[in-house]
Amino acid sequence: MTRPVVTAAVTDSALVEAARSGDVASYGLLVERYQSIAHRTAFAMGAGDDTADVVQEAFVKVYLALDRFQVTQPFRPWLLRIVVNETRNRWRWMSRHRTVPLPLVGDDLTAAVPAPEQVAEERETSRLLRDAVVALPPHQREVVVCRYLLDFSERETAQVLGIATGTVKSRLSRALAALQATLRPTMAPAAMDAEGRRG
Repeated sequence: MTRPVVTAAVTDSALVEAARSGDVASYGLLVERYQSIAHRTAFAMGAGDDTADVVQEAFVKVYLALDRFQVTQPFRPWLLRIVVNETRNRWRWMSRHRTVPLPLVGDDLTAAVPAPEQVAEERETSRLLRDAVVALPPHQREVVVCRYLLDFSERETAQVLGIATGTVKSRLSRALAALQATLRPTMAPAAMDAEGRRG
């Protein structure tokens, strides 16, 4: 039997159907398509040095669960939901054994490099923001990570986290209010100092 040609034009649903029938190449293309965003998602959610292991385990679980995937639904959110769940499991384990890392905002997620004179200020701001995000309750932290570090839409955030879009909005609102309350005192001295220098 001639193996079907696998190209970028083939839909995710077609690849899933082929993979269900035992076509390993089709599943390989799905992995290739989504490996990058899976890594970014796991890393941003806090997998840290274990990101590669988390993603590998997630792709194994995705393969084993292909029969449960509804081909009429988008594949990416379904896949990333499994990645998030696997990261949560690793997060729980790490939180009991060692400090859980969260990337500085932008670290490993963008190639942009600030000008030398901005590095110290931007790194400190990033550190403060990271620490504030880490301190959020997990359900709020995950929404912030999805919306702002991974740039998911509200709908995709809801699909990936397995919650309603209204829940995404309410959790994000509470998270942003908490971040503002936490960061305002730390930013105020620098702003006041700047005002003093200008005066």
